[in-house]
Amino acid sequence: MSSRAQLPPPPPPVELRSWPDQEALLTDRAAVLGGLVRAHVGPGRLVVLWLWGVLGAFGWLLVGSALVAFEESYDPIGAVAGLTMLMLGIGCLVPAVLLVAVGVRRDRRVRALLHAWGALDRDPARDAALRMPGASSVWLVLSFVLCAVGLGTCFAVPANAAPDGYGWSLVALAMGLGMIAWLVGLIGLVKAFAHRRWVLRVLAGAPAPAPRLPARDGAHR
Repeated sequence: MSSRAQLPPPPPPVELRSWPDQEALLTDRAAVLGGLVRAHVGPGRLVVLWLWGVLGAFGWLLVGSALVAFEESYDPIGAVAGLTMLMLGIGCLVPAVLLVAVGVRRDRRVRALLHAWGALDRDPARDAALRMPGASSVWLVLSFVLCAVGLGTCFAVPANAAPDGYGWSLVALAMGLGMIAWLVGLIGLVKAFAHRRWVLRVLAGAPAPAPRLPARDGAHR
């Protein structure tokens, strides 16, 4: 992979494979799978996902603050301030949503490539480094906590909204932040469980059939 954003192609079909022997195939398989696993559940991907979530939360915070300003202010200055926060919030929220959508779509391609390259053969010695139990556990725990906090916020705030609780704008603000936390946590949980399922099915599953390499000239003479 020439860059972090670029993904490798799927393994070539049998008739186009140019590996000279089994060891060369296993070496390339290990290198590609190592990059794909880091691109899927590496610590950097967790940081990037949470940064997108923070950007979205900040955008919704501005949008919610604008709603509060519109609800509580009746003067032109308050309306202008609310409109400014609304535009800034949308400017942060829309890119965050797009980045998360692009990231989810990329994760689907990564998982497809992991299955395709992993199915070429088994290599227990090199595959042990691909399991990454620590990284997947961090994804699982932090994402579960984030999901729990988000759902708790979404349920707790509306319960106190009436009759003398929070105003509707504050409810919308809190529920939006809770929903963003829940969605980011849910994406993390899906990635953690998908990695674990891949490890069990591909790395620790039934042995793969012997990979077929194209016949060399004179191989059957």
